[in-house]
Amino acid sequence: MTDTDRPDDEILAAEFALGFLEGEDLMAARGREASDPAFAAMVERWQSQLAPLLDNIPPATPREDVWKRIEADLGVSMPSAEVVELKTKLRRWQWFGGASAAAAAAIAVFAFTFKTAPVTQPVEQAPLAASIPIADTDLRLAVTYLPDRSELLVSASGIAADGVHDHELWLVPGDDSPLMSLGVVVPGEERRVKLDPAVASRVADGSPLLLTREPLGGKPEGLDAGPVVAEGLLRKI
Repeated sequence: MTDTDRPDDEILAAEFALGFLEGEDLMAARGREASDPAFAAMVERWQSQLAPLLDNIPPATPREDVWKRIEADLGVSMPSAEVVELKTKLRRWQWFGGASAAAAAAIAVFAFTFKTAPVTQPVEQAPLAASIPIADTDLRLAVTYLPDRSELLVSASGIAADGVHDHELWLVPGDDSPLMSLGVVVPGEERRVKLDPAVASRVADGSPLLLTREPLGGKPEGLDAGPVVAEGLLRKI
């Protein structure tokens, strides 16, 4: 069994496919998917296996008394953080206990629905993501935009520096206005970037992204951007 085939990775791939991961965990998983072909294959396998099952599970919102009954049975009043922890443990017990894919998917959807039901997220606040292929290699630059925080998560895991050039990421606005820089990509690292409000206001579903090759430090002031080496589109996830 290789490092990328260990059970923890299978669980992570399944949770990623089901949409459980958030924040730093989501960023790390997207980086793994972009740079680790074995992990990407796990995610794809889980998506293909679970998608048909999820189609057959009708959406349902648990009754308000569900967690009150659990608290009563335990004889304690659980803070919200402990409720989330209990649901997380329940998911992992199902995976380790050898539950069937259908049962695990049903439990996962139940927990995810319960967690998100109290707050309805506006459609426009859904995260956007792009997986940008690097030239003719198997490497990809993973980009995730969080609209509610105006933050860009850029994962360049597996990409190495050449010591001569830097690569700069650009947003292509929806009109004929100039390209907007999203910053210089740091090879082999995952970075969180707070976007300027003027730039954040132009990010939308379907926004094109370009990666250009620049001198070290990024595009020099007063010069045009360098040659485009990769491109992709931001899409809702």
